[in-house]
Amino acid sequence: MKIKILTAVSAMVLSVSCADDFLVKLPETVVSAESFYKTDTDFKLATVGMYVPLRNLYGVGLADSGAWAMGEMRSDNTVFIYNFANRGYADREYVDEFIDDSNGGAASNKYQNDYIIIGRANQILSKIDGADFDQAQKNNYKGQALFMRAFAYFDLVQYFGDVPLTLTPPTSYAEAIKSQSPKEEIYAQIIADATEAGQLLPTKAAQEPGFVANGAAYTLLGNAHIILKQWAEAEAALLKVQGYSLLSDYAAIYDPANKNHAESIFEIQYFDAPTANSASNFAYNFLPILPDPGVIPGFPSGNTNSYAGWNTPTPEMIAAYEPGDLRKEKSIAFYTGDVYTNIPYIKKYVTSSAIAPNTNNDWPVYRYAEVLLFLAEAANEQGKPEALTYLNMVHANSRTGLAPITTTGQTQLRDLIQQERRVELAFENKRWIDLVRTGKAIQVMNAQGIKIKANPQDYYFPANVNPPASGYNVSEKHLLFPIPEREMRINPNFKQNTGY
Repeated sequence: MKIKILTAVSAMVLSVSCADDFLVKLPETVVSAESFYKTDTDFKLATVGMYVPLRNLYGVGLADSGAWAMGEMRSDNTVFIYNFANRGYADREYVDEFIDDSNGGAASNKYQNDYIIIGRANQILSKIDGADFDQAQKNNYKGQALFMRAFAYFDLVQYFGDVPLTLTPPTSYAEAIKSQSPKEEIYAQIIADATEAGQLLPTKAAQEPGFVANGAAYTLLGNAHIILKQWAEAEAALLKVQGYSLLSDYAAIYDPANKNHAESIFEIQYFDAPTANSASNFAYNFLPILPDPGVIPGFPSGNTNSYAGWNTPTPEMIAAYEPGDLRKEKSIAFYTGDVYTNIPYIKKYVTSSAIAPNTNNDWPVYRYAEVLLFLAEAANEQGKPEALTYLNMVHANSRTGLAPITTTGQTQLRDLIQQERRVELAFENKRWIDLVRTGKAIQVMNAQGIKIKANPQDYYFPANVNPPASGYNVSEKHLLFPIPEREMRINPNFKQNTGY
């Protein structure tokens, strides 16, 4: 029987091959690299594909390993609600407790998706100059690819330090297995890419919504200079961010009805259409663990969220708001019911959901408010009086309900600017990097660790559960995350970050 089947198949293949040259034809659903990257449509499709991994980077799915774990929950802004009934997501807890290792999902998710973005950006950049269509549109695609490559490397270098610097698509295994480049080289490339992107990209008004404009490139450039404490260069870049304005209602910033609004410089695009497979889920992940999330206004009943309890505001975060600050009630809500009494949760992403657990919320990456606070910081470090003006444009905006700050001392303003960043940009993945770059991470997080161990119930541990004895002991090694174990195994040239 086997012989008969094989003979029949062989005869069929031979007959098709002779008549139709079957063996050298590609399937109709496959586009070869040689025939792609030619037209405007090709590059638009490639550009859209370059953005897609951003959703994975910032979080997709239930109990995801999104950027919030390393950007917020690592800091003193948020912790997790200990899930006694579901211990399947413990590696996310380890990030908060500073006992994570190279096998953690959060670090792997960030590393992998950033390099997917870089790889796709490099493909576009390697082909775009040779394409023949409208030059202005070519500049637009090239600027977006340069921005995305710079953005991904900026993310990597802040969290991992030295990483491989790849600027062209590898064509062999040997080219792909590169050693890590010093972080100074990474930053130099980020600055070069962001600078060129700013020159190539159109303004926000001229750019298609959802795609980055030149304001995003100049914000990223200014941010890189801020990290490097190059204050004059940061100020020069940030002053080029034009065509944006603050919204008068803080809650409107996060409303899906206002996507890509006047304050938005760069946001991660999610869509909750049932067949799009691109909805956000983080609003559910950040709720208390509930048998029915429908008790939260705007969410449908009929499901559970036993995977939730992540990114829960700490007592310190709740206390960080000044009395009368309208942003507090629009950022944090409290729930009483089931087993909870006045448990906090992040409100700014809680808008509505048609089909649980999917939401239509985007994730804000850069907003104009942050540009103003960056300008305040850069001006203050240069001893310029404009620092107070920039700070009050955010702090004393009508949407906060607060009076202007009058302090002019450089040291005091430095602290006030960081405090303003904490409340204005709460739960937007800024706090951990701010603690690291200002040299406060070890001190602040060890102080919080002492409080968590002394009063674990204040930080949402059940009465019969204590934090791990080895947890919350923060040292110099924790300022960077470990290179994921998978990368260490496949690349013999890698050196693990110190202490892991």
